[in-house]
Amino acid sequence: MRTVEVTPGGALMRWIEIPGDRARPRVYLHGLGAAAAPYYAAAVARPELAGTRSLLVDLLGFGTSDRPTDFDYTLEQHADAVAALLAAAGVRGADVIGHSMGGAVAVLLAARHPHLAARLVLVDPSLDPGTPRRGRAGGSGIASYTEDEYLAGGWREIRDLVGPHWWSTMRLAGPEALHRSAVHLVRGTTPTVRAGLAALTVPRLLLHPETGAPYLGGRELRDAGVAVVPVPDSGHNIMLDNPDAFAAELARFLTA
Repeated sequence: MRTVEVTPGGALMRWIEIPGDRARPRVYLHGLGAAAAPYYAAAVARPELAGTRSLLVDLLGFGTSDRPTDFDYTLEQHADAVAALLAAAGVRGADVIGHSMGGAVAVLLAARHPHLAARLVLVDPSLDPGTPRRGRAGGSGIASYTEDEYLAGGWREIRDLVGPHWWSTMRLAGPEALHRSAVHLVRGTTPTVRAGLAALTVPRLLLHPETGAPYLGGRELRDAGVAVVPVPDSGHNIMLDNPDAFAAELARFLTA
């Protein structure tokens, strides 16, 4: 495990680094309430994806990274913290793979720090603002509470709602970090992450669960040069639900 200071207050981000001899490194970013290794380690070890320097990054406030309470946890701040980590790690021109909220962070990283991201792979990413609704298993469920409500006991309701699998990593997050990240995910950015994705010129792959219905806004993204690919037999956690297809699509795009 490696560590770097990413805020003026000295907060530390941590990542697991897997060595490799290919020129272009890969950076893996997890989603809300997750951590990098539980979601990506099995995929990174597959033969199709092995042999490349890979950084499995825990976003600030999540996983093994520090959980400062003097950080706002906006999507832009998450992207800037990742940029600081990559600069310290000597990474430029990386392939950045982001799941869910991590997909939004990846888009902002490429827009705000274009020298760091050469290609993007977005795994069912969070592209649009949302509406906070209590009783939903997701970021908008958390965002329906005020921070005081969440800290005072709302987290228990979320724990019972999301179930033991997601809670196993969600419980590692700082409660302020989780709530503030969820709030900013629901509020979105200006311009939206979707608009930012369309405006980028780097190669971009978007993987989404195959549902039988067209992907929301997929035509417009394709017109902007984004490869939008459905993955069968999967839900939101594509890399866990269908690891064979995930690894195949990732390898096909990254070795092109």
